[in-house]
Amino acid sequence: MSNVKILTGGSLPNIPWQERPANDRHDAPVWRYTENPIIDRNPMPGIARIFNSAVCPYEGGFVAVLRGEQVNGVPYIYLGWSRDGIHWEIEPEKIPFVDEKGEPFMPRYAYDPRLVKIEDAYYAVWCQDFYGASIGMAKTTDFKTFTRLENPFIPFNRNAVLFPRRVNGLYLMLSRPSDSGHTPFGDIFLSASPDMTFWGKHRHVMSKGTKWWESVKIGGGAAPIETSEGWLLFYHGVSSTCNGLVYSIGGAILDIDEPSRVLYRCENFLLTPEEWYEERGFVPGVCFPCATLQDADTGRIAIYYGAADTYVGLAFTQVDEVVAYIKAHSVTCEADTELGIR
Repeated sequence: MSNVKILTGGSLPNIPWQERPANDRHDAPVWRYTENPIIDRNPMPGIARIFNSAVCPYEGGFVAVLRGEQVNGVPYIYLGWSRDGIHWEIEPEKIPFVDEKGEPFMPRYAYDPRLVKIEDAYYAVWCQDFYGASIGMAKTTDFKTFTRLENPFIPFNRNAVLFPRRVNGLYLMLSRPSDSGHTPFGDIFLSASPDMTFWGKHRHVMSKGTKWWESVKIGGGAAPIETSEGWLLFYHGVSSTCNGLVYSIGGAILDIDEPSRVLYRCENFLLTPEEWYEERGFVPGVCFPCATLQDADTGRIAIYYGAADTYVGLAFTQVDEVVAYIKAHSVTCEADTELGIR
């Protein structure tokens, strides 16, 4: 029984899980699935790579929105289905987005999707072209009809992540304002909406870090997990090296009622590229979290992450252990702990 209570999602007895290997010597209590990657190169005709993808429980199994790099180089979003959260069947056609009238309404491209259930619907958010890189959104109740919603922000923006419930009556979304290129900067911001259409009350959440592993930029990762200690957030931090950028996974805990306030922020990365499938690929040196599954009964958490912009990897942690580690190694600054209004 976990001392830190997971308040998101309830019981998930079939969560994918593997105990921490006895010979694991990593400092942080996050360990990789020994059979990674769970989605390899060329997973099906027409798709060269799947990575940076999101997963949710659905009807006793699992559903995923997958970033599929087509063989023409254009990214798009595909659906995947799994009974165990590890072995995936991928639908051959792109998700057929429609507008509110039911007419086809496809993005020019779409990548890095997230997926979250809020009340009785599932919401997918992704990065797309809205006269520049910005955020696209769609809603579904059956994973057959995906109705696109109004784009929440003007360009330029990436890494949109919805909270799994309303806070103080408002829907909440994390995002990372950017520019038109491969942004060499970026902080995480919070926005609120009464209806998933009009977004405002923007707040600053976290600045890029002072530590090497997140000194260039940061961005939201998996949907925040509500716990008895606050919102547990797995995010990505980026460093600059003589051989390019490196993406690692970090952890923070946000205030339950005012999530723009950071309570704890781990100065150490939780996972950084070390394995061959993280260090070798289309973009070497990437661990990019996009989703978690969690079981409130056992405190188990499964983390899905993109590896080297080529593969999907899976990692595990226990909520007690990861929260304790984040708190024990927490370093925050004024920009983190203030309300985020100036």
